[in-house]
This record gives sequence, C-alpha cells and structure tokens, in this order.
Amino acid sequence: MASVELYSAQGEAKGSFTLPDRLFGVVVNPALVHQAVVTQGANARASIAHTKTRGEVQGTTKKPWKQKGTGRARHGSRRSPIWIGGGITFGPRSERNFSLKMNKRARQRALAMVLSDKVANGKVIAIEQLTLPEGKTKTLMGLLKKLPLTGRKTLVVSEPENKSVALASRNVRGVQSIPANALNVVDLLSVDQVVLTVPAVSVIANLFKRV
Repeated sequence: MASVELYSAQGEAKGSFTLPDRLFGVVVNPALVHQAVVTQGANARASIAHTKTRGEVQGTTKKPWKQKGTGRARHGSRRSPIWIGGGITFGPRSERNFSLKMNKRARQRALAMVLSDKVANGKVIAIEQLTLPEGKTKTLMGLLKKLPLTGRKTLVVSEPENKSVALASRNVRGVQSIPANALNVVDLLSVDQVVLTVPAVSVIANLFKRV
C-alpha cells in the first residue's frame, strides 16, 4: 500500500495517510511518461510566425514591363517571391497545427506513474486541510516552513473550490499551486516536492477511476 506522511493544517505530524495503489503505486514506464510530456508540450504550442504569400502582400498588379523586346527577363508581377518586398515561398504559416494525439487512458496512466514515482522517492506530503483566510501568503509560508520539504520547488495540490491557495502562492518564489482537476505530468515533473490535501486526493481518485 502506498502511504505518505500526514500533517494537520497547523503543520503537526498526524501519522501516515494511505493512498490508492492504482494511482500512487504504479510501475513507471519512462517511454509513456515521455510521450505524455511531448504531447502536452506540442498541444500547448502556439503557431505565431506567419509569412505572406504573393497573393497577400501589398503591391501593384501591373506587369513591370512588356513581355518582349526589352532584353530583360520576363516578369508578370512585383509581388513575385523573387522580388524584394514580394511574397514568401514556403514560409511559416500561423495555421500550422502542431498538436499531437494521445489516448485519454494512456495520458492518465502516465500521470499515475509520475505520482507513483514521487511517492516512492518520498517527495509527497499529505495535509488534512489547507485553510488560508483571505488567501494570506504569510499563512501559507508559515505552514510550509513547518513541513519537512526538500528541494527548491514545491507544488501545492488542493481541491478545485479552494481558491485561497492560488491567491496565497502566486507571489511566492519556488511555490506553485494547482487544483486537483488540472493536475498534469509537466507540472509534476518540474517540482521537487508535492503537497497534497486530503480532499484533493479524493478529487483525483474520482477523476481517474479507470487508471
């Protein structure tokens, strides 16, 4: 059975907390985790670069000079890609789609693997409830200092309705917060320590019933 240390809202040790093995006791497959990271990064990629073709650039449509008799090469438009200020051939376009597809079951399995790896390496701590009146940063930092946290980056995972956690952590360097229903592989891999609230564990378990 996967279990982690449990602490109260005041930072006092309360023993251990048992986690569901189907989410926190999974054998890690690095290839599947890598696929999930690549897919998430590709789907978050925005295609910004956009070049104009000869049909989109501004300029006259008049033929530069007559077809024959000038001794010069034939040209039909100043918008041609071979002219300065003309269109671009095969340039980057904003409508390019970088998204990748990954099955929902595989994506959830990869998330369970990252969670399991964090638990196996002692990088997860559970807390009974995270109550932060008015979203005070001082209250959150006082609690985190009482917990045996290691590393430079900490991710606090709370229940979605607990908006005060996001308010309290948004200006704290090295501390990130995320609601349990938005938990993802990239955010988990980017931190050294994870703090889970007990209600957040229930939300994760209900979301990922078929992992």
